[in-house]
Amino acid sequence: MDSGSNPEFVMPQTIVSTLIDSLARRGVGHVFGIPGDYALGLFDALERSPLALINTCDEQAAGFAADAYARIRGLGAVAVTYGVGGLKLVNSTAQAYAERSPVVVISGAPGTAEMAGDALLHHRVRDFGTQMRVFREVTVAQALLDDASTAAAEIERVVEAALRSRRPVYLELPRDCAALPVTGTPAAARAAAAPAPDPATLAEAVDEAVRMLNAAENPIVLAGVEIHRFGLQDQLIRFIGKSGIRFATTIMGKSVVNEELPGFVGVYAGSLSNELARSTVEASDCVLNLGAMLTDLDTGIFTADLDPARMILASADTLTISRHHYKGIDLRTFLEALCAASLPPRPPLPPSCHAAPPRFAPAPDYPLSVARLFECLDASLSENIAVVADPGDALFGAIDLTIHSRSEFIACAYYASLGFAVPAAIALELAEPQWRPLVLVGDGAFQMTGMEVTTAVRYGLSPIVVVLDNAGFGTERPMLDGHFNDVQPWAVSEIPRVLGHGRAFHVRTEAEFADALAAALTLTAELVLIHVELARDDISPALQRLTSQLGKRV
Repeated sequence: MDSGSNPEFVMPQTIVSTLIDSLARRGVGHVFGIPGDYALGLFDALERSPLALINTCDEQAAGFAADAYARIRGLGAVAVTYGVGGLKLVNSTAQAYAERSPVVVISGAPGTAEMAGDALLHHRVRDFGTQMRVFREVTVAQALLDDASTAAAEIERVVEAALRSRRPVYLELPRDCAALPVTGTPAAARAAAAPAPDPATLAEAVDEAVRMLNAAENPIVLAGVEIHRFGLQDQLIRFIGKSGIRFATTIMGKSVVNEELPGFVGVYAGSLSNELARSTVEASDCVLNLGAMLTDLDTGIFTADLDPARMILASADTLTISRHHYKGIDLRTFLEALCAASLPPRPPLPPSCHAAPPRFAPAPDYPLSVARLFECLDASLSENIAVVADPGDALFGAIDLTIHSRSEFIACAYYASLGFAVPAAIALELAEPQWRPLVLVGDGAFQMTGMEVTTAVRYGLSPIVVVLDNAGFGTERPMLDGHFNDVQPWAVSEIPRVLGHGRAFHVRTEAEFADALAAALTLTAELVLIHVELARDDISPALQRLTSQLGKRV
């Protein structure tokens, strides 16, 4: 997959080489994208650099892949041409912004001389500043790299902003500037560290939190996605072990730590949750929310029953304790202070709700249901399998799967853009080759970005793609059904024949699915597609719980 890179190549310090070096120093090993004439110099430099250039079939898919890569490695990058390429990245970049994923968006652009003439060049929209203005809405920092004396500093400023905020940024590189030798230094661009919190304010906040926790008979930790984004898993595990307080996660925070750790009660998402997770969290007299964003999906379309008066809410941007707001205290500072605080001993943590190994015995010739499909998956997944779930019932059904290691579950569980999972699986396998991706995707979403399985084949990757085929957008049917929810059937199992690579299975029964999954897990060196035919109105138990609860509101 790295055949186009040359680790011994030494590039003169130009704007583009400075950008490449900035990414490489921060652990980026792959850049996703599609070339175009305004970006050919950029792509040529990438191909001759130590970074591996991964060409996808579509720009949005490249953006999804960069997003997933950032979630795993801490920073991702996507490169495209101007206009037709850049504007196709707006959706994936918006998702990265919403879900705190630090992606560096790099767009080639017309040359400075071309733009000075105000010519009607191809890919132009309104004026040459249109794309920059659009990306200001979905990124935290932007720069036009058209000045060799400031480019190095601007690159550092923008990339540091991505790492600090865990959100996407945007760089635009005119094609006649890529090879310009840099004349400035990046030193001046390094962002000043955030001011340290006031010690007295921090002490007061920790004292109030500890008093609430100590007074509670059945406190619970609700761990969210920001624990993962800001690399606080070890601190979370340390606090749970020291405090003896049980914990749940949100959907966005699923697998933030190993779900087989003692004290885990499941994924809490309001009425989407199973009874154990929901009753445990909602019966708690003190909920310690660490980095959970409490979006509509994280709360089961706001069916969660959480009393703010009994909550300690610590996020990347705010700290609120029983409606008292503490300014200037971020999640890392607060969690580390809690780890150092004095807490009374509690009884040993009970085993995880996933401590007992799940079992599955397929019923011969019995039609496969969504519920039984996930039971089979839960009994079959090993520690080297990472689950990538697309929005919809592929995600809802996966809530209760046992994830054996931290961060081995990836989904866009807030912005919820269909088509994320297949491109994300490509990035996952490149970022962590020891993990094998298992993709859960509906047939409608698969028709959006399923073509990226050819990218997996091109780069020698081996995801298992499970297509849940209920003839359309099944999550929407309980809300309002119509022909608009239907999709044209695909012969998914024929795709390997089209690609000239891979294996496929077409299954309808429990036994067929169990056999296909077992075979897929042994075919470790190739793409595997499992086309699952489901009843049109079949939905997961989680979605059944949610629709039942929402129906009571009518």
